[in-house]
Amino acid sequence: MIPGILRKTSALLAGFALLAAPALSQNTTPAPAETRRLHVELTLEEAIRAAQEQSIAAMVAKYTFLSSYWSFRSFRASRLPSLNLSGEVLSFDRSLRLLQDYDTGEMRYLENYNLQNTIGLSIRQNIALTGGTLQLYSSLNRLDQFAPKDSKSYYSQPITLSYTQPLFAYNQFKWDKKIAPKEYELAKRTYIEAMEDVTTQAVSYYFALLLSKTRHEIAVKNYDNTKALYAIAEKRLKLGSITHDELLQLQLRMLNDSLSINDTSLEVREQQMRFNSYLRYNENVEVAPVLDDRIPAIDIDYAMVLDKALENSSFDIGNQIQMLNAESDIARARAERGASATLNARFGLSQTGEEFRTAYSNLLDQEVVGLQFSIPIFDWGMGKGRVRMARAKAEIVRNRIEQEEIDYRVQTLRPKLIEDVQTARAFGDLSENFEYKCAKQEKNRNDARVRYLQRMIKTAHVIDDTSAADAAGLWDTVEIRMETTGATRKIRLVTTLRQDALKGLISKESPVGKAVLGHRAGERVQVEMENGRSYYLEILSIEKGTDDDTVPIGSF
Repeated sequence: MIPGILRKTSALLAGFALLAAPALSQNTTPAPAETRRLHVELTLEEAIRAAQEQSIAAMVAKYTFLSSYWSFRSFRASRLPSLNLSGEVLSFDRSLRLLQDYDTGEMRYLENYNLQNTIGLSIRQNIALTGGTLQLYSSLNRLDQFAPKDSKSYYSQPITLSYTQPLFAYNQFKWDKKIAPKEYELAKRTYIEAMEDVTTQAVSYYFALLLSKTRHEIAVKNYDNTKALYAIAEKRLKLGSITHDELLQLQLRMLNDSLSINDTSLEVREQQMRFNSYLRYNENVEVAPVLDDRIPAIDIDYAMVLDKALENSSFDIGNQIQMLNAESDIARARAERGASATLNARFGLSQTGEEFRTAYSNLLDQEVVGLQFSIPIFDWGMGKGRVRMARAKAEIVRNRIEQEEIDYRVQTLRPKLIEDVQTARAFGDLSENFEYKCAKQEKNRNDARVRYLQRMIKTAHVIDDTSAADAAGLWDTVEIRMETTGATRKIRLVTTLRQDALKGLISKESPVGKAVLGHRAGERVQVEMENGRSYYLEILSIEKGTDDDTVPIGSF
């Protein structure tokens, strides 16, 4: 009954279509030609190359790196001699000048009517070690005087050597030498990481498109198979070998397969648009992924890969740059706090004459030396406050770096290590599984490092490193003599995190540090051991020191 109704409905729809066709043909304008689509086949390597060459993310990474590259080139150029040509031509001046008569002291306005021309050539070199500037230059000046009488004169400086040296000042060249190369290295690592992200995203889009196309092909094949089965089922229904319900089930299955074709077609279209957008292809470009059947054999040492990942990551060098900038701010605050002076020296030859040749004859020596200085006598503690503030900021940066390392190890590295351990377990017998042992060992090492950093941050507190001018304090080098043996040794008092007894770096919390701290040269002090015993030391000399950041924090 149901097939009969379907046949009647189909016949009626066909009749209406035939009747409406002439009217539609009269009122419908021709459809525009469909935009021609361009088919492009891409292997995975070609897709990655295209993404690295023309994607927006790759362009941003490249131009960001180029900016850092030219910044580093400018830094290197600042350390090289620079050649400059300078001058002032056609400097005409006709005016009244207020001048004082040296004989009578009377102030009078006198007419100034002249023309000046000056040209000079100089070579300039910055001295990074001292922060000074060395300059060698040569210049010539011509003065044409038109009133009260016409005259001309030349003033020459054939060769002059000048040097400017700031004393007790902040050395910008020194800190640039430390920071600029690391910033360039950070830019290179960031660029590599950005291109790796581009590669990862391109691979993701590539296989997403390939998977959607595969699903669409499977859906089309399923529909064709179901359609063939339906045709066979219709013949079997006529023979009476199947029921109407079985035929209707195939019909429903064929309808579901047609819907699946529509869904997968939309998915293919969506993934195609994403892939085209990422590769900056036009909408009419249809990419056909070509999968390579060859799978390369890769043998990688797990421990080596993990060490290289941590060593070459931009995370560590970025933290180093933050600490260097904080230390640079401390050095700047210290330099601005105390006395400042500038030494200026100039040596050369000069001459003047009414003719060009006489200006270069019988040259006269010229020597100019001067020292400018500024000593703050009382600034209400402003300079000291700047130093304290810079040190506090440095401690904030140091603690933030330690916290960021904890976050990096807990949130990024630890989940990856756990995943590696779980993967290694799947390889079989753990007693002979090298990958499992490496992954487990590295996971335990990472967890121990996290606990160490958390404990260090929890117990850290700000200390006062000031001491009397003649007493042993933090960062001071102290020469001591053991009374029992007569042996002498130089030690430096440092914080607990920087102690290294083999290098003479003694913690102020150690028995020797507690005994020496606050005492003066010539005093006899008692060192009390934890087991109740004690011995005596004599302080021979004290050399005052500061936290110059030459002593690194001990690593776990």
